[in-house]
Amino acid sequence: MTGRRMLVFHRVATFMLVALAALPAAVQGEVVVSPLFSDCVMLQRGQPIRVWGRAEPGEDVRVSLGEANGSVAADAGGEWIIELPARDAGENLELVVEGRNRIVVKDVILGDIWLCAGQSNMAWPLHACAAKDDIKVADFPRIRRIKIANEASTGPRDEPPVKTPWQRCHPDTVGAFTGVGFYFAREVQGKTGVPIGLLDNNWNGTRIERWIAGEGVRGVPELAKEYAARKGGWSDIHHAMIHPLQRFPIKGVLWYQGESNGNEGDSYFHKLRALIGGWRQQWGRDDLPFYIVQLSNGGAPNEDPAGGAGCMRLREAQARALTIPRTGLAVAIDTVPLKEAQANLHSTNKLDVGVRLAQWALHHDYGMAGLEPSGPLFQSMQVEGERIRLSFAHVGPGLMLGRKLGREPVIEDKAGPLRRFAIAGADKKWVWAEATIDADTVVVSSPDVPAPVAVRYAYSSNPDGANLYNRAGLPAAPFRTDSW
Repeated sequence: MTGRRMLVFHRVATFMLVALAALPAAVQGEVVVSPLFSDCVMLQRGQPIRVWGRAEPGEDVRVSLGEANGSVAADAGGEWIIELPARDAGENLELVVEGRNRIVVKDVILGDIWLCAGQSNMAWPLHACAAKDDIKVADFPRIRRIKIANEASTGPRDEPPVKTPWQRCHPDTVGAFTGVGFYFAREVQGKTGVPIGLLDNNWNGTRIERWIAGEGVRGVPELAKEYAARKGGWSDIHHAMIHPLQRFPIKGVLWYQGESNGNEGDSYFHKLRALIGGWRQQWGRDDLPFYIVQLSNGGAPNEDPAGGAGCMRLREAQARALTIPRTGLAVAIDTVPLKEAQANLHSTNKLDVGVRLAQWALHHDYGMAGLEPSGPLFQSMQVEGERIRLSFAHVGPGLMLGRKLGREPVIEDKAGPLRRFAIAGADKKWVWAEATIDADTVVVSSPDVPAPVAVRYAYSSNPDGANLYNRAGLPAAPFRTDSW
């Protein structure tokens, strides 16, 4: 054999040895289970429990959880999946998988699992928040988390890239949890007693397109041209980090993303439609809850009454997503102190964001219908001579001027006045307006605009000082009545 052939042979042999070593243990005769099923795993209560993995083709695999059990033969490709009946509760259980070998998954608990997805503000870990005191006392064994690694793929994968297996919430572990997810879980678990699991699945700096399933795009005609132009090359993060989860039942989705999509408007709304629709198809649930964080305040305050700079069109698109059934919007324009907002778009205050998301879940998913889930949302306007009267949904127990200081609860500011309202006439020239609360409405006017036709509120990237709230302590979402 020549030297060149010897070198080629050596390289091929080395490649084959490496490839064999990388294959799952099932190739060597052992049953393996998906990496989603580690000790401390939380399974979704009230939905069929699916367990899957690999084995040698034709091998009989048995699975048991408490008194429930099932069996199946691995298919020709070595894959197997077993579905066990739904159950509403249970903890300290063992999940046993048996074939030629036996796997025991310990400390299994039933609860509600929420997928925490998006970009850096969702990924932002608790240890980077203003949370030292919260971390010290975060011993909540009924809150658990699994971390999915950041990977992309040109096609759908079968298994997710697990970075950190399931963990109990404890002072030693919680610092790495998504801050938003932790505060959401603490609020919901504390008010309901239901165990809460977090699929911590997010990636800094990512655009929404990369998270969308192809099924979702096909359901939104407005995206067809753009998708075709990209030759279907959107969904690389979805393929690696979302698609492999669809067999794992969940309670709902928390979504915090948008900074990387800049100041998109209608196009971002259509992408949200595609994201939500596609994920709902994959999990087989048209009613899968989907709660969105509206982008927080960031950058320097804009003193132009016309506003509109920065991320306002994207905030509008996020608010417009409320037209999609079973969605919610956590408004965050008051969560970042001014100095911090001017520095970057990453707030250390994830407490208010998580709690406001929890308000939606508690209201819609945990039977607390009397709990107000949202701050005021613009509903309609009426021109009354030299002034405009604004009406809102989610007034709750009434409107108020509020003041927010850091992580402290909102307090009523009786001194006033209402700020960040602008008004314009048909000439489209905006001026700052006088605004007053009148029962459940707001009346807006200016002596400089005798014939007003439109109003804007908090319509800038950092509407510092915006102070319209309801008495549940939730801020009004930014809005405009015009379409200029």
